[in-house]
Amino acid sequence: MTIQQVLYILVTGAAFMALVAYVSYRMTRGKVESADDYFLAGRGLTGVFIAGSLLLTNLSAEQLIGLNGQSFAGNMSAMAWEVTAGIAAIIMALFLLPRFLGIGISTIPEFLSQRYDEDVRRLTVLLFLLGYMCVTIPSMLYSGGLAVLQLFDVPALLGISFEQSLWIVVWFIGIIGAIYAIFGGLRAVAVSDTLNGIGLIIIGFLVPTLGFLALGDGNLLNGMKTIATTNPEKLNAIGSANDSVPFLSIFTGMIFANLFYWALNQYVIQRALGAKNLAEGQKGVLFTGYLKLLVPIFMLLPGVIAFHLYGSNVEKADLAYPSLIAELLPMWLMGFFLAVLLGAVFSSFNSLLNSIATLFVLDIYKPKFKPNASDQDLIRVSKWFGTFVALVSFFVAPNLMYAPDGLWDLIRRFTGFFNIPILVIVLIGMLVKRVPPIAAKTVVFFHVIAYYFLVWGTKQWFGVEIGINFIHIYGILFVVETGIMLIFARVRPMLQANPIRIELGRVKPWRHALSTSILLVASMIFVYLVFSPIGLAYADGIVSGWFAPLTIGLIAVTTLLIWASYRYGLARYERYLNNLGEEPPEVEEASS
Repeated sequence: MTIQQVLYILVTGAAFMALVAYVSYRMTRGKVESADDYFLAGRGLTGVFIAGSLLLTNLSAEQLIGLNGQSFAGNMSAMAWEVTAGIAAIIMALFLLPRFLGIGISTIPEFLSQRYDEDVRRLTVLLFLLGYMCVTIPSMLYSGGLAVLQLFDVPALLGISFEQSLWIVVWFIGIIGAIYAIFGGLRAVAVSDTLNGIGLIIIGFLVPTLGFLALGDGNLLNGMKTIATTNPEKLNAIGSANDSVPFLSIFTGMIFANLFYWALNQYVIQRALGAKNLAEGQKGVLFTGYLKLLVPIFMLLPGVIAFHLYGSNVEKADLAYPSLIAELLPMWLMGFFLAVLLGAVFSSFNSLLNSIATLFVLDIYKPKFKPNASDQDLIRVSKWFGTFVALVSFFVAPNLMYAPDGLWDLIRRFTGFFNIPILVIVLIGMLVKRVPPIAAKTVVFFHVIAYYFLVWGTKQWFGVEIGINFIHIYGILFVVETGIMLIFARVRPMLQANPIRIELGRVKPWRHALSTSILLVASMIFVYLVFSPIGLAYADGIVSGWFAPLTIGLIAVTTLLIWASYRYGLARYERYLNNLGEEPPEVEEASS
């Protein structure tokens, strides 16, 4: 790549990024005057901005690199992390979001403080902070840096080593991304996310299209036919026990991992907590579930295409997608791709920084050190803390190049340290009134130790490998830790349950929430039909003879259920919401 080409890419990319920054500035100017404005966008986000921000917060370079690397090395089974997220989105939209908005919390630990005590609150904040600072944020910076390195061939361009180039690019990306989050707040993040999300979807569809054209020697349909008939097993999403995501793990640990991510993960749900009302929040969360169904097209199919185009010429699976971009994307689009790629990295990075600062300021600094802190004090401290976290992540990120099993697998394994215990103590805390704080603390400590030994410890300490996929371990520990909480509720119950008040004025649902949820489930099933031995992974043709009748049957059942949701379900759902806040404390105690 010549200097002139590099300059062209930088200029065009900077132009698009400047446009996004300008629009974000104009739409948020003068609207960050209080802590509520800074951390929750003044609780005024609409469904469109919630969905756009949720999508780009979730879909970053780690997915572009990691998921395509998984499909390049194996098959489409890794799409389960994305496609099945719709189930968690439905649970969040219909059942958990009404409670969170009705209570009026700003963070999940704030709810735990009301339900248990301040120690539980601080424990969960500590889990969030360590997970975000040591794994999640660095992984996003590393994956973005890897893509930029491949796009520009920075080592050759600067005449330095790969490791040195990675350090430079990570710091460059990180500093720019931090400016967005630290000085703009959540509203600026949400607006810029939505604009960058549009660009991501455009690029997401364009890359596999160009890949099909390359496979088919200029004929799009021939390229599609090639991946459907040559090595069709690459298109199979029904993972075996030897794949990165066994199919049965969807029904064990994955459902809990996704539920944590989409319902309790602070940097994700902070957008939903900033919703104007419940209806807008439900629209945003459910529409995000539909957008996730597009993920196999632009975050897994390119990996399969790269396998057909390059095969063993790609030395490392995580380089599959960057190689595809470098080979196929026209030079005149490289700047736009760079802007979209960096926008995705910035989105996830600055979302995390904003959320981690929110957790620290609202759940540690204010309640523990300065209860009477002004809004300006809170914003000032959050900026300093966000800067500290950013600097730590800049040092951690480049070291992820030494991960042995690929970026995606590494992230999911380490996330297991904090996702399941937080999910358990929140859900049980909502459903069982007299679980004591000591139960939540016990579960946190038990989980960290047990998870380490089940995933790594037995092999490292005793030379014995458990042989259970880490996603199954999620599910096993969820059941065990739920049992621990219930045992405490039985043998050492709270003398008096902490009442959680819900304001009914904020829980008017979206009229189409139920029907939209039913259609979302049907769409998920259809995507699995497409990427299965019944669909495109069929060994003896394009699809099997069962594909059409099963699709017709799915349409018929879905239509019937949607009709029933309007006829019978909507009124019952509204009654359920209205009953959330009607149960007085004495009734809660009597029912325990």
